Amino acid sequence: MSESWTPRTRVGQLVKTGRIASIEELILNHYRITEPEIVDFLLPNIEQEVIDIQMVQRQTDAGERSSYRAIVAVGNRDGFVGLGAGKSTHVVMAIEKATMRAKMRLSHVVRGCGSWECACGEPHSLMTRVKGKFGSVEIEVLPGPRGLGLVAGDIAKTILRLAGVEDCWTRTFGETRTPLSMAGATYVSLKNTLKFVLPATWKA
Repeated sequence: MSESWTPRTRVGQLVKTGRIASIEELILNHYRITEPEIVDFLLPNIEQEVIDIQMVQRQTDAGERSSYRAIVAVGNRDGFVGLGAGKSTHVVMAIEKATMRAKMRLSHVVRGCGSWECACGEPHSLMTRVKGKFGSVEIEVLPGPRGLGLVAGDIAKTILRLAGVEDCWTRTFGETRTPLSMAGATYVSLKNTLKFVLPATWKA
């Protein structure tokens, strides 16, 4: 993270001055991530993956106008993941917008070993099955034993890997060929892991 970052918001100032020292503290205290630089500052090892890029066209009085829509996922492979979409007339700018939104929508993923076949106690999978729905797609993620790997489609697999989930099964319903719906449903399912634990028990 560049030291030249000048926070524009109160939350950013709290992070830059060290009054908020971790991303867990930020989320636990229900602060909104209002600047993408906050994530860069607290999670310098964050990675990004472009899920999909599509050209979209819009009819105007002057004729057809083309632009690009990018879907980007970010994560640190250790319990945090975000998803965002961005649109621009240039591919690079669309990816940058999507990455910024993904960072500002970063979510904590509660991991564990919820498989009765394993019970190793390590956070290689999820603690329990979770569901997520976005658009026409619904996904169910089930804990798997160590060594299983990710039994999922390419889009879901990318998001699960960025979140730090190593072993699980998935079941999907709906129009799974729609990248945004598929990615969104997977992201929502991982956000829903927070519903099953108390904040004091969080373990990334």
